[in-house]
Amino acid sequence: MDCKSFPVVFVGLLLLCRFSSGQDKLSCSICRKIAVNCLKGIENTSRKNFGGGNTDWEERYLSKYEISETRLVEIMESLCENSDFECHLMVETNEEHIERWWFTKRKDHSDFFHWFCVDTISVCCPAGSFGVDCVGCPGGMERPCSGHGTCNGDGTRTGDGSCSCTKDYKGEECLDCADGYYSTFKNETHSLCTACHPACKLCTGPSNHNCSECASGWVQTVTSEDRFICVDVDECAADILPCKQHEYCSNTEGSFSCEACHNACDACSGEGPEKCINCTTGYTMEEQKCVDINECSQSEKVCTSENEDCVNTDGSFTCICTAGHENHNGICVEIKTPVEDETPEEMHVEPQMLADDAFHEDL
Repeated sequence: MDCKSFPVVFVGLLLLCRFSSGQDKLSCSICRKIAVNCLKGIENTSRKNFGGGNTDWEERYLSKYEISETRLVEIMESLCENSDFECHLMVETNEEHIERWWFTKRKDHSDFFHWFCVDTISVCCPAGSFGVDCVGCPGGMERPCSGHGTCNGDGTRTGDGSCSCTKDYKGEECLDCADGYYSTFKNETHSLCTACHPACKLCTGPSNHNCSECASGWVQTVTSEDRFICVDVDECAADILPCKQHEYCSNTEGSFSCEACHNACDACSGEGPEKCINCTTGYTMEEQKCVDINECSQSEKVCTSENEDCVNTDGSFTCICTAGHENHNGICVEIKTPVEDETPEEMHVEPQMLADDAFHEDL
């Protein structure tokens, strides 16, 4: 054997061993894809006709084509994509099984997937079962995990059959209600769980009166009727507020949020400048509300350089050069208008002067 071909042969042998063992979930997915493409190929070739106009000939010929090897070859060519090596290997390894189903088993076993993948090469299990022996999933093959979860290894020769329940169910067969849900119906095979009130971590009914244990952000108290009830904890009423400076606390059911104060506030108790506890620089408190200080209207000038004007802004001010001036290295200087170059006017010579010159030349 050529040494260069050894790795390819070795990989092929490993894949053959895997397919024959039937213990690989990937083997089942490949086989399932082959079965799906087989049915598509059967459907596509069933529409084939020749349109020659000889109906009697076509009926006789097509009746033979329907069960012919020619048609089988066309179907098998469509089972795998060109680049799918593992699919092609499974088809080549089990070509005799596929031919046997086509010529002798198809009439009695119309479900190619079950005959080929489950019963013949044993890489898959019927839906609702798992493992080497295709044992039924918890809750039964018809409703694995009682219809409230997924069975590990379902439909394959792998997995342990354990249930992964949806968020509202728990238990080996997903029949029990998870924390935060209560049972509205349950028998040996079916159950229905409904979400508790947001105040409840555990409950026996729909309201916050039915809490067995309060959720985070809620506290149990006793009503005037001596009934226990879970009520919201107002974190914003605590002695030590949970929010940072320049933020105010906003209570929500079961929680709270920290919101930014208005720009005018150094500290605040709520939204807007009227909720300021004290004002930030550039604002002053007037009628229990922080308002902007107009620095430009104060008696003492804030823009002290020559040729500067003051412009008030929200919470501050800015100094700009007056009209006709521009900032040059921090100093407002006058903008100089460039002077246009003067061009000498063309000398105008009177006609009489020209005539006198000509007279003198004649003399």
